[in-house]
Amino acid sequence: MIPAHPAFAPGFKTTPWWWEAAEPPARDSVLPDRAGVAVVGGGYAGLSAALTLRRLGHDVTVLDAERIGWGASSRNGGMVSGGLKVASGALTKTYGADKARSIALAAAASFPFIEETITREGIECDYVRCGRFVPAWTPKHYDGLAARADFIAEVTGLPTHLLPRERQHEALGSDHYHGGMIAEASGSLHPGKYARGLAAAADRAGARLVDGVRVTGIRREAEGFRLTTDRGQMRADAVLVATNGYSRDGNGQSAMPWLAKRMIPVGSYIIATEELPAETMDRLFPGRRMISDTRRVLNYFRPSPYGNRVLWGGRASFGPTEPATAAPVLRDFMLAVFPELKDVRLTHAWTGNVAFTFDFLPHIGVQDGIHYAAGCQGSGVAMATWLGHRAALKIAGADNEGFALDGLNFPTMPLYNGNPNWFLPIVGGWYRLRDHMDRAAA
Repeated sequence: MIPAHPAFAPGFKTTPWWWEAAEPPARDSVLPDRAGVAVVGGGYAGLSAALTLRRLGHDVTVLDAERIGWGASSRNGGMVSGGLKVASGALTKTYGADKARSIALAAAASFPFIEETITREGIECDYVRCGRFVPAWTPKHYDGLAARADFIAEVTGLPTHLLPRERQHEALGSDHYHGGMIAEASGSLHPGKYARGLAAAADRAGARLVDGVRVTGIRREAEGFRLTTDRGQMRADAVLVATNGYSRDGNGQSAMPWLAKRMIPVGSYIIATEELPAETMDRLFPGRRMISDTRRVLNYFRPSPYGNRVLWGGRASFGPTEPATAAPVLRDFMLAVFPELKDVRLTHAWTGNVAFTFDFLPHIGVQDGIHYAAGCQGSGVAMATWLGHRAALKIAGADNEGFALDGLNFPTMPLYNGNPNWFLPIVGGWYRLRDHMDRAAA
């Protein structure tokens, strides 16, 4: 039962607002005995891989423990990034200038690829290239944005612009931040519609989409692989695991434990407000850009695709928390930025898992013969689509140019088994304290 709260509108739901228009459908699908390529995970990465493999003539079956597109692919904020997180990371110290630039370029290529995919496949998902405003939590953060702006523009191929605090209202109707950066290599879409559209494209191309089947083990055999599932066994010539933030089940089991030990699943929470007048939305979001701030425990927020609601996301908790419990926390974050919304009620609150890696980089590669694509760092709409495509090229032997995110050292932590709940509250609390200290010193 959903607890009562004065900020909850009548009929308040704890399912994604996106599902009002595009809830993932159930499929009456049969587990085949064999597949050329078995793709474990029916999100953006798995569906994109299946589409590419079918276009190259390969037999493909996509398996998902829930409904196809049920996870983060229909739960995220719908922000389409051009690899901005990777482009702004401290890569040079680890990899040197040349390799760092190649990694950033490889990540940035995700943006034109998703635009190409949406256009080529005719996916109706309310896509708009709207740009992103990155507001600075402190003046020091603003200086950091200024130092990286030219590099981001170079690797994304699209302009960046700095807005000092006195011009902040050109991009955001709030005085809460210290200026920020506009990055044009960013867009917005309806993630539920995109997940459905990508699944439909893979289906049209001839991929088999099988939902409601959990893969519990993958074993290499003389002539391929044997996959054990809760609906029986199947064989495949090749396997791609693309489970990202859902690499472990509720009992801590994983189809690919090696990968799960390198993934840090983190619950991300989102709320949706009731409908707001056009003049309010114009004031809060001039230019209708996506917003993601520079805090370590960041807030990300946006106007809905129809321009009449605020969708607000963030890390309301660093442990398992029900959406209705997280919603008032997110609302407080929202009111700190937009105090004029104090009387606005919430219609939806939901959660989904994103996945971070210990080196904060996306990865594709092969381990024990099993291909993987993982680690989108909470920016997976374009990146997961791109990683799935690149992993598919690798499986098909069609990757003729190489890929800088392929085969990188993929670190883990001693004794880590894929369950971060024992350390996330500690790390998250430290990050929140650092954010508070930075702000207090500003």
